[in-house]
Amino acid sequence: MKRLALSLLILAAASVAFAESPQSPSPAERSIAQARLLIEKNPKNFEAWNALALALSRRARETSDVNFYNQAEDALRQSFAISPDNFDGARIHVWLLLGKHEFAAALDQAKKLNKRMPDDVMTYGFLTDANVELGNYKDAETSAQMMLDLRPGNLPALTRAAYLRELFGDVDGSLELMNMALESTAPGEVEDRAWILAQMAHLELSTGKSSQAEQYLNQALTLFPGYHYALGNLAKVRTQQKRYDEAVQLLQQRYQQAPHAENLFDLAEALQLAGRTDDAAKAFSEFEQKSLLETNRGDNSNRELIFYYADYAHQPAKSLDVAEKEFARRHDVYTLDAYAWALHVNGRNQEARKQIEQALAVGIRDARILGHAGEIALATGDRAAAEKYFHQAEDLSDPKLQASEGTLARL
Repeated sequence: MKRLALSLLILAAASVAFAESPQSPSPAERSIAQARLLIEKNPKNFEAWNALALALSRRARETSDVNFYNQAEDALRQSFAISPDNFDGARIHVWLLLGKHEFAAALDQAKKLNKRMPDDVMTYGFLTDANVELGNYKDAETSAQMMLDLRPGNLPALTRAAYLRELFGDVDGSLELMNMALESTAPGEVEDRAWILAQMAHLELSTGKSSQAEQYLNQALTLFPGYHYALGNLAKVRTQQKRYDEAVQLLQQRYQQAPHAENLFDLAEALQLAGRTDDAAKAFSEFEQKSLLETNRGDNSNRELIFYYADYAHQPAKSLDVAEKEFARRHDVYTLDAYAWALHVNGRNQEARKQIEQALAVGIRDARILGHAGEIALATGDRAAAEKYFHQAEDLSDPKLQASEGTLARL
C-alpha cells in the first residue's frame, strides 16, 4: 500500500527475540521455520498450521510480497481441515482479508467473530481496520476505544488509535501514541519497531519536519536494513529537500524489493522531478500496464492510476472511470480525494468540491488533499477558500503539492 496507515496490523503475537543483522533471518522467517518444525513433528496440529499462516502473513508485510498471503491461506486450509471451527484460524483469516485489501469481506467476517467472542481485543482491531479503510470512521473509533477499554495500553490498540488521530488531524496526538507503541515493543521485534519508526517519520514529514523524520528512518534502517517502508519515506524526505536524484535511487531500491505498481508510480514521479523525462515516461507506461492488470482486485493501485490518467496521461475520462469503480468499493479520505480530483479534471467541479470537502471534514491534514481542495475551490470561483487551502498546503512543506505558478497567477 502506498499509505503506510493500515499496512499496520501489529499483532499481539509473541516471537523469539534475537539480534538482527543483514545475514540473519527476519522475525517472520524465524517464526516460519519454527512453525514448520512443529508441523513436521505433528501434521495434525492445527495450532501449528495457524502459527505458520500468521508467520507467513507477517512475512508478507516485511517484504510486501502478496504471494505470502496465498501461502498463508494454504496453511489455514490445513488448519480448518483439522479443526473447522477453531477461533484463532478464523482471526487469521480476517487478517489475510485485510492484507489482501478485501475490506468489505473482512468487515463481515470480523462482525461474525465479534458475535462469537465479544471480548476479543484483536477482533475489535480488525473491525477498526476494515471500517477505517471503508471510510466508516465513527465505527472505527468505537472499535478502537473498545480495544483500549478491554486492555488499556495494548500495542495493537495504540497503533490503530494513532492512525485515527492522524486522520482526525491530531498529528501530535498520533505521535504520542506511536511513541508509546514503540516503548511497548520488545527489542527483538525488529520489523515491528522499524514499522513504527517509519510511521513516526511519516507523521513528522506530514508537518514538514524532515530532519526528525530522517532520524527515525535511519533508526528503522539500522534495525531492519533495506526496509521498504523506510526507503519510501526516506525518498519523501529527499524530495522535500529537492534532492531528487537521491530520491530516485531510494525508490529504485524499494521497487526492487517490493515490485508493486504503486511503488513504480512513485518512482516515475521522482524520475519526472529529477528531469529524467524519458525514463519517467517508460516507468509511467510500465506502471499503467501493471496497474490495469490488478484494477479489479482488492489489492490494487487504482488511486495511483486515477492520478496517472488525470495528471500525466491527460486522459480524464479514464481517470473518472477508475475513480468511480474505486469509489464504489470504499469511501475513505484518500479515495474521496482521488475521486474528487477525477471529477475536477472532467470539469465536474461542484461534485468534486462536495467529495473533497467530505474528505477534509474528517480532519485530515494532508498537503496533497489540501492542494487539490485549493484547485477545486478555485475552479468553482471561490478564491477565498482556494487561498486558505493553498496556504494550509504550503504550511505542510511539500514542494510537489504547493500551488503552481499558473494557479498563483489566477489567484
